[in-house]
Amino acid sequence: MNDLAGEVSPYLLQHADDPVDWRPWGEEAFEKARREDKPIFLSIGYSACHWCHVMARESFQNPDVARLLNREFVSIKVDREERPDIDGIYMSACQEMTGRGGWPLSIFMTPDRKPFLATTYIPGPPGRGSMLELLPQIAEMWKEKRSDLYAYAEALMARMAEGPADQVEMDLGMMHQAYGGLARHFDWIHGGFGKAPKFPNPNNILFLLRYWKRFGDDAALDMAETALQAMRRGGIFDQVGFGFHRYSTDAEWSLPHFEKMLYDQAMLEIAYLEAYQATGIDAYARTAREILEYVKREMTSPEGGFYSAEDADSDGEEGAFYLWSRQEFEEALGPQAKPMMRLYGISRDGNVGSEGGIGRGRNVPRVALDPKEGLEDFDQEDCRSILLAARDARAHPFKDDKILTDGNGLMIAALARAAWTLNDRSYGEAAERAAEFLMREMYKNGALLHRYRLGVSGIEGKLDDYAFLIWGLIELYLATFKREHLGMALDLTSAMVDLFWDGLQGGFFFTAEGDESLIIREKVLSDSSTPSGNAVAAWNLLRLAKLTGRLDLEALGREALQASLGKANLAASAQAMIALDFAMGPNEEIVIAGPRNEAIHMAGILRSRYLPRSVVSLADEGATEIAKGIAHIPEEATAYICSNRTCQPPITDREELLRRLG
Repeated sequence: MNDLAGEVSPYLLQHADDPVDWRPWGEEAFEKARREDKPIFLSIGYSACHWCHVMARESFQNPDVARLLNREFVSIKVDREERPDIDGIYMSACQEMTGRGGWPLSIFMTPDRKPFLATTYIPGPPGRGSMLELLPQIAEMWKEKRSDLYAYAEALMARMAEGPADQVEMDLGMMHQAYGGLARHFDWIHGGFGKAPKFPNPNNILFLLRYWKRFGDDAALDMAETALQAMRRGGIFDQVGFGFHRYSTDAEWSLPHFEKMLYDQAMLEIAYLEAYQATGIDAYARTAREILEYVKREMTSPEGGFYSAEDADSDGEEGAFYLWSRQEFEEALGPQAKPMMRLYGISRDGNVGSEGGIGRGRNVPRVALDPKEGLEDFDQEDCRSILLAARDARAHPFKDDKILTDGNGLMIAALARAAWTLNDRSYGEAAERAAEFLMREMYKNGALLHRYRLGVSGIEGKLDDYAFLIWGLIELYLATFKREHLGMALDLTSAMVDLFWDGLQGGFFFTAEGDESLIIREKVLSDSSTPSGNAVAAWNLLRLAKLTGRLDLEALGREALQASLGKANLAASAQAMIALDFAMGPNEEIVIAGPRNEAIHMAGILRSRYLPRSVVSLADEGATEIAKGIAHIPEEATAYICSNRTCQPPITDREELLRRLG
């Protein structure tokens, strides 16, 4: 047993019995490397990562590999979800060195933590390029060519150092440029962007919907709908238990990489909800409900927070929990198996061939035909429930049960949106319960913590923790009109600015000052598997400015957005484009006055409308700046549509309100 045995992270605990002398990130490990004059091997992964498990089995549990690592290196293990700051820095280094990235992330670096070699998965022995071949070569380079390694590491650090942002003028041309980049890479045959492997990229879809709304470009809406429909039909969506897998290994969305991440569920939930508002198509609302059914069943803790992820593997095999043979369908469903197999494309030979190492005869359920095609007398939902019960008898994938503030913030935003859009109070109650849990367990001494597990909170909050939770609280206010959510969003915003704002160049650092173990203080300006914290923070500030009338928040939001756009790759900055769309206006501040219940009922007619540049509030108790300007609360529900601190004549007729909003 190594030094990981006392850690909290499930991923680190998975490696506690490795023969590798793993150490957690910290000064003790760095001092050991300096004292013994050894390079550091830094391995970063996460518990739901299939290839992390493969590398563990092939290399880290191999005594020969462990012997080499223990003799020639100081080995450090990091959970990327627990320490996204460390992961972000060294992933940037890997991408700078190799042009690619991913997990497991393998870094070789000096005792002062400067990387000189980076890669991702390294094959296990035997074979060329395996750990047994690579480790002695690196050890020899450390002894014979150390000055070259140091020189390379210093040059890399110079390239990664934050330079001044370009001064840019925000304009709608940036949205055209970003849209053009997405359109060039859109797969019109299968939906989605690029080739295999293919990721859902819900932020791109949210931007496309806004582009369509602003410019009336039907192609943008077609792209969004094509992607959403293809993903829902494909194997990337768990047709039996609901929820989305991480990504598809093929261009057709057929064969997924089977892990499920909380942040994917949250962002895709919002994408399907907005598509429902934009089009009125019930199928998008149904998918949104299905996602939340999965989250409630599998990802919700007894305390009300949300777990991080479910593994791809069970019983040592990737996807074993989700794969089906024809015989298993027939045994579970009896005479109803035949139409269900037609619907889901289940065959005796299997529907994935030998791709991804999956054996012959295994199937990933996916919608292979229109559910109405020849299946009029077939109860699809009843059969799905039978399959789910049969599948639940299998060995389940490992669940990473740590609760992270950033991912929970996204899920609170998604649930609050669902409560509003679908008019379902239960979703709002779940969002409020999660928010209460975070503020009780993860908010200490005026600052957020990042991770909670087994009753233990820890790790200082990062930008994403603040930005994503503020987003969730804004959505909670807009769904419930409870002032305490708006007040907490404002309190966290003040703390976020104090901790992360760059007073010299604008924008937000990912970490607060003070962690001397980090070699650079990074800014994250582009989206990745989650939206850019800088772009979300800017969007939050702009929305809060409209809700409160605070000009200081608007100025700060614009400065943050401008700093992001000055260095960002626009094609990889959908969240910044969402913030830009809001910043460029015109914005509608819709204030409903009158008796509270009547006002809420009147606001409810807006649930089905797609209004991405609007905010809605109630005038009771002067919750917003505009509300305070209303001379008196009328006796019947009355709407005021305001823009640039000027309001149109009051509206009491609900249909007239909808007509005014267009």
